[in-house]
Parts: sequence; structure tokens; C-alpha cells
Amino acid sequence: MEQRNGSSFTGFILLGFSDRPQLEQFLFVALLIFYIFTLLGNSTIIVFFVDLCYTTSIVPQLMVNLRGSNKSISFGGCIVQLCLALGLGGTECILLGVMALDRYAAICKPLHYTVIMHPRLCALMASASWIIGFANSLLQTVLIFLLPLCGRNELDHFFCEVPPLLKLACVDTTVNESEIFFVSVITLFIPVAVIMFSYSQIVRAVLRIKSSAGQRKAFGTCGSHLTVVSLFYGSALYAYLHPSSNDSQDQGKFISLFYTIITPMINPLIYTLRNKEVKGAMRRVPSRVFLYFILLQK
Repeated sequence: MEQRNGSSFTGFILLGFSDRPQLEQFLFVALLIFYIFTLLGNSTIIVFFVDLCYTTSIVPQLMVNLRGSNKSISFGGCIVQLCLALGLGGTECILLGVMALDRYAAICKPLHYTVIMHPRLCALMASASWIIGFANSLLQTVLIFLLPLCGRNELDHFFCEVPPLLKLACVDTTVNESEIFFVSVITLFIPVAVIMFSYSQIVRAVLRIKSSAGQRKAFGTCGSHLTVVSLFYGSALYAYLHPSSNDSQDQGKFISLFYTIITPMINPLIYTLRNKEVKGAMRRVPSRVFLYFILLQK
């Protein structure tokens, strides 16, 4: 981002929740607990590596800002945070669509499942999710930081995110918003379309099952994925698509807290409620949390 007043640019000031000091103290304690559970839960189940990295790209900087009077983040740090958050968030969006296809193959084509979802195809789709997610992230990051700021560096948010960064620009951002919307279709709306198609076919297949026990088992297979999709996409789409206004700014921050911190924390619990081995591992989490607090006090 360029400066038009000739002064050197060192970084941004993340206003976050600085207008509510008492709320900052509460959020610090709550986020510390949530982050520890996120680390423990997602470390126990390594498949949630994306969630673990996504939360880690945001929470440590947020906790530093909540505890101290210095709310700044360096220019380079903001670029890295935005790139990681967009890349990991985009990757998760696409992976949710891939998982919907997996559910579709398992329920609608059970006899051909191993042929359709063979390891090579799974590896290819997983790799494509990461590549597309971070390609989109790099493009959006470049578009955002090419905009001139004209001396503005107070970001009314708790981390570097696209909507508040666009508000800092002192030029018309209509073209940039159109470009960003176009590339976002790949990571947001196409996966949503895939999910909707997959579940429309799944519902039709399940309703043809005569046994009520078979129907419950089939819906149970999809229940965890649908819950995560609803939580993640619902909050993320609201944060990016709702009309911008001063009254909705604080509401937008809390929505962002939900899909960047709360959702990654509860994802392992949602996905593994039916897994006995994981249930046993999760029962050991409270003792590990207690041990972490003891070590922190030392």
C-alpha cells in the first residue's frame, strides 16, 4: 500500500476492542481457554491441521494486543497474517466441498465408493484445495496492498482482514471489490453449490431407504459435516456479505471471532462424537489442560 503524504509507513494499529477495556480482559481469558482446547483437540486429530493453522495465524497476535497497550502490527506482519488467513480459510472452504462429494459417493454410490474415491483422486483433490486456496489468497493480498492509504493506519478490527483493509483506502475500491468478488466465487460459492448438489442427491437417496434405522444411520453420517458447514459458511458469508455500517462494525468483529476461533475449536468435537477411540482421547483433554495451566503458573 502506498502513502501519499510522503511519510514512511511502519504498520497498522489494530483497534479491535480497545474501546472496551473490561471486555478485553474477559476476551483474553476466554480466548486463552478456547485456544488451548483448539490446540489440544486439533493436535489429537491431525486431520484438522488446517483449523489448527488457521486459528494460530490470528489468535497469538490478538492475545498480545488484548493484554498490552500496544495494538500495532507491522506492515509485513499484516501481509503475512492476511495471506495465511485467506489461504487457510479458502482451503477449508474447498475441503468442505470435497468432503460433501465424499459423503455423496458413500451414500449414493456405496458399491462403487472405493472406485470413485480412490487414494490418488483424494490426494489430487486435497492438493488442489491447498493450491487454489493459497493462489486466491496471494491474488487478493496483492490487490489489497496495492491500494494507497493516504496516511491511514487505524484498522477497526482485531486482525488484518479484507473488508476493514478496503475501508482504509483513499481511492474508489469498486474495481478491487469486483475483482475480489470474482476470485472469491471459486473458494466460496462453487463449494457451496457442490455441497447443495451433493446433499440434494443424498436426501433423495436416503428417503428411498425403507428402514428408519437405515435412514438415521445415513443422516448421522452427514450430520457432523452439515453442522460444520452451517457454522463456518453461515458466519463467514454473513461477515463478508452483510451491509457495512457503524452499528454493524462491532457485530462483525464478534462474527469474525466465531468463524476464526470458536468454529475451529468445536470442529473436532462435532466430527468425532461417534468415534469411541477419539472419545477416549477427548476425555483426557481436561487433565492435559490442567497440566498446561500448572506449567503456565510456573
